[in-house]
Amino acid sequence: MAFTFCSLASGSSGNCQYLASEKGSLLVDAGLSGKKITQAMESIGEDIKRVCGILVTHEHNDHIKGIGILSRRFNIPIYANNNTWTGMRDKIGKVDEENIRFFQTGETFHIEDIQIKPYLISHDAKEPVGFSFYHDDVKVSIATDLGVVDDRVKEEIKGSDLLLLESNHDVEMLKMGRYPWYLKKRVMGDYGHLSNETAGEIIAEMVSHKVPIGKVLLGHLSQENNFPELAFETVKNVLNSKKIKIGLDVCVDLTYRDRVSQVYSLCK
Repeated sequence: MAFTFCSLASGSSGNCQYLASEKGSLLVDAGLSGKKITQAMESIGEDIKRVCGILVTHEHNDHIKGIGILSRRFNIPIYANNNTWTGMRDKIGKVDEENIRFFQTGETFHIEDIQIKPYLISHDAKEPVGFSFYHDDVKVSIATDLGVVDDRVKEEIKGSDLLLLESNHDVEMLKMGRYPWYLKKRVMGDYGHLSNETAGEIIAEMVSHKVPIGKVLLGHLSQENNFPELAFETVKNVLNSKKIKIGLDVCVDLTYRDRVSQVYSLCK
């Protein structure tokens, strides 16, 4: 069976990613209502009852809103590092002690037949992480909600068959927009979010790596300071300036705040 990935939602209004192997399926974050996540899974022909774990990147509400209700209703374990759990436990309601599972950032672990590597990222949360997932020689990486992509993160995401990468905002839209200045500084800062331009630069570097990436999905687009066509065209222009062609050298696609993405079946 192929390794399956679908973004159920990606954006400041809620985040939830779905991965599945032959033996089980996982959610990364659950930042929508339990009902919306269940309906999103049904829309791609998947059953929430098959989910064997929810992994948490960080404790912000747009990543944890539905975690408590899903864990209680469907008896799903929650996986987080200790600092993230400390930051979220009072926000999600009571969950069964047996469904609280801890991982160590930087240390690989397994859920069913999926190998998981959580790695530290730069964001204004207690101990935020990205994830790389491995199954049958296929690698899927998730890197959103990060202000910078340093060498450590680049090392973790290189060679991904599919990479969900943040392309949060257009810098000029953000500067001219209605956000107060402190919030603009936060978004543009080292503990904020990646711009479209920066996303393009990172993709170009990863494509040029000796173990290049395959597909890239642009994620966590701001509703206020971005729109899908602008994100895609900005990334495309950055890649073109470096003689990298979308569709030839790399596949680039979008995720959405308000609907599911394409379902990707990955195999080697």
